[in-house]
Amino acid sequence: MFWQQSSRALRRQWRICNGIRHGVAKAQPSTFSPHPARCFHAARSLLAVKPVLLADIGEGIVECEIIQWFVEPGARVEEFSPLCEVQSDKASVEITSRFAGVVKKLHYDAGDMAKVGKPFVDIDIQGDAKAEDFEALTPPEAPVEEIDPFATTAVQQLPVAPAQSQVLEQSTPAPVPMEQKGKHASLATPATRHLSKELRVEISHVPGTGKDGRVTKEDIYRFVERRNSPAAQTTTPTNPTLVGLVSPGITTNGVQQETPLPLTRTQEMMFKTMTRSLNIPHFLYADEVDFTSLVELRSRLNKVLHKSGLSDGQVSKLSYLPFIIKTVSMSLNKYPILNARVDIDSSNSTSNGNPKPTLVHRSQHNIGVAMDTPQGLLVPVVKNVGALNILGIAAELARLQSLAVAGKLSPQDMSGGTITVSNIGSIGGTYLSPVVVEREVAILGIGRMRTVPAFSTLPGEEDKVVRRQVCNFSWSADHRVVDGATLARAAEVVRTIVEEPDVMVMHLR
Repeated sequence: MFWQQSSRALRRQWRICNGIRHGVAKAQPSTFSPHPARCFHAARSLLAVKPVLLADIGEGIVECEIIQWFVEPGARVEEFSPLCEVQSDKASVEITSRFAGVVKKLHYDAGDMAKVGKPFVDIDIQGDAKAEDFEALTPPEAPVEEIDPFATTAVQQLPVAPAQSQVLEQSTPAPVPMEQKGKHASLATPATRHLSKELRVEISHVPGTGKDGRVTKEDIYRFVERRNSPAAQTTTPTNPTLVGLVSPGITTNGVQQETPLPLTRTQEMMFKTMTRSLNIPHFLYADEVDFTSLVELRSRLNKVLHKSGLSDGQVSKLSYLPFIIKTVSMSLNKYPILNARVDIDSSNSTSNGNPKPTLVHRSQHNIGVAMDTPQGLLVPVVKNVGALNILGIAAELARLQSLAVAGKLSPQDMSGGTITVSNIGSIGGTYLSPVVVEREVAILGIGRMRTVPAFSTLPGEEDKVVRRQVCNFSWSADHRVVDGATLARAAEVVRTIVEEPDVMVMHLR
């Protein structure tokens, strides 16, 4: 009797479960699978989602900023397809995909700081998501009721006089048709983003006309022109000669106005680097260098390059900077301490528990060159200067300059410097006090070259006044490891070679 009652109860429960299951399947046939065993699944089963880790993109970099995304959730990517562009303390880098699949999740938004070694995007390596799949998983939107403009309403429309109707037609602006934005309207090159910040334009509001709706510089200029056109018609200055001389932030009512602006990515990079650099105790050493012989040598070499074409298409004209960089490298052979760096190892401590510093000497002369670019101050590095001649240095400088202007310097171009040269004289200024870069112990600042009268140094012509081209060299060094006498002797070597540039011929490789 007991077993019969138990079997009847089990059969009754089984019928009830089957009834509930078939009822739910009939109520929602589009959501559930037709197979009875999978009736409560609403998505694909067993998705192989791979988190992509942000790889190390440079020495000492632990985080970087997401500048822009090239993909969105649901997009199909192939191996080595670009995923996003990031900005580190060194340069902007394009991150590519390690897998082929479908993007499932973006862990960061544009402008967020991503950690090195942490996931920043998830990719389904088995999935091949289509638009129909996502539409099936998206609940249908509620229908929007259309309003009949001729339908009668409870509010009676008041009659308007003909004169009033004309005034209303004149005062009411005509609706401006909205321009269609592309799906990548917020994507732009670093130079375009820099221009948008200078003109105070929110780049996501600019309709893009580039590839896939990408915003270009011309789009920003057109957007600013349309934005400023009403103000230009209503506020016409009384004196046209003052146009462009008045800053937009200056007012005539005597009230001080402050406009906070966020730092650009290059300014943030400079802020962090200089904050760390000012922990180094500096000392300054300045000297005046006679460039007369170097001016003559450069003029002769440029004539030879122009006539014979020895530049091999890489360099058409030599500047003074390749000679100075080569001279600094030659002085480092005699004073290698200026090519070293200070390493403070916390694992190696003194008796009182403080970290013990170490001076690390480096064999190659990787000389960083400060460059003024549209993005701001950047310091690319000319690698292994000791193995290059003047033409090789000039060609590498031209390559780095073109990449810096285009905003395409790689982390390899910006890392590994051992000493820095800053040629501020190309812009202006005679004297400067440069700041030593972190992981270096010395920096050279070059002032503006100028023509001065001086007494001749030739025998028998000591009282004769001659024309000389002089330039000021300003050195800064880490006073923890470099003393004044050592830097003065190294600077004297540089001055001697610049004033007698024929010495370089004996060191050609």
